[in-house]
Amino acid sequence: MTATTASSSKPYLKIQGLVKKFGDNYAVDDIDLDIYQNEIFALLGSSGSGKSTLLRMLAGMEIPNQGKIILDGQDITKLAPYDRPINMMFQSYALFPHMSVEQNIAFGLKQDKMPKGEIDARVEEMLRLVQMTKFAKRKPHQLSGGQQQRIALARSLAKRPKILLLDEPLGALDKKLRQQTQLELVNTLEQVGVTCIMVTHDQEEAMTMATRIAIMSDGKLQQVGTPSDVYDYPNSRFTAEFIGETNIFPGVVIEDHADYAVIECEGMENHVRIDHGLGGPAEQDLWGSIRPEDIDVYKDKPEHLGNFNWAKGTVKEIAYLGSFAIYHIKLANGRVVKSQVPAPYWYVRNITPPTWDETVYISWPENQPTPLFR
Repeated sequence: MTATTASSSKPYLKIQGLVKKFGDNYAVDDIDLDIYQNEIFALLGSSGSGKSTLLRMLAGMEIPNQGKIILDGQDITKLAPYDRPINMMFQSYALFPHMSVEQNIAFGLKQDKMPKGEIDARVEEMLRLVQMTKFAKRKPHQLSGGQQQRIALARSLAKRPKILLLDEPLGALDKKLRQQTQLELVNTLEQVGVTCIMVTHDQEEAMTMATRIAIMSDGKLQQVGTPSDVYDYPNSRFTAEFIGETNIFPGVVIEDHADYAVIECEGMENHVRIDHGLGGPAEQDLWGSIRPEDIDVYKDKPEHLGNFNWAKGTVKEIAYLGSFAIYHIKLANGRVVKSQVPAPYWYVRNITPPTWDETVYISWPENQPTPLFR
């Protein structure tokens, strides 16, 4: 995935104060968003979060109650879908069953009354792009799901849109094929150089494919950033719990210095220390987020454990997932902490892995990102 130059470039698509209501309910609630040229931007959220409604407004299929959509300097808010330099690829692909592959790709070009010679050249170009030249004469039902997805993409790109909208682009594929197709789709989009906005509820898909991600909930943007920023530095408890797995601890700040802070957390025999100050009011209540993969597990208390960032608990559940295992560890106060342990962790140390109801120790380093939420 190619890094974006968003920080130094002018927004290509500006969404300003966009609102969409259905009756008294806000499907999209006052959204401001800048998207940059050649980005692959993901709208990520659960069902009913407003992401699909936002996408449909960009496509012209829904009219906003207020706000503007400005593409490459042009206000397209009130333009009909067919007048917008935007194409949309649907989850179902919507291929015409009675047409061949090449006829499906050529359909939009014929509607635009492009000369036949140019249509033939463009169709050939698109078939090469998605590596489907030898399937040009086949009908959609003669193709696999992955091949149909390629043809739908080729048809969407044939008109060379300024923006390509993808609505759950890989949702119709099984998990293994979806994983194989993610990077293939990214490579194709980057090769063409099209700006892409995709809607998905699949976190892995968004993290793998997107340059930046917007987390949506209740019609609002909760956080916008790169996949690593959103995962490592969530701006709220909602985002921390929505993206991946995390452990949430309630706590109270008992020391706050310029270069470190100490927090008393419920269920911990020892205090939690982080390597930066907080600068907030004394004894403030907050929540801390620690990812399972950042928590180490020990069968015996290690000598290096000091006065911070560790606890003792009992193994209650173990989920073996091949390359790693998830340990559910119950602390003295009943709170359960998840730790993700790589498969070789115990064997390279020649240690028998802990089992159910066994006492273990957990810890994590002070310099590990520990997002805190008030």
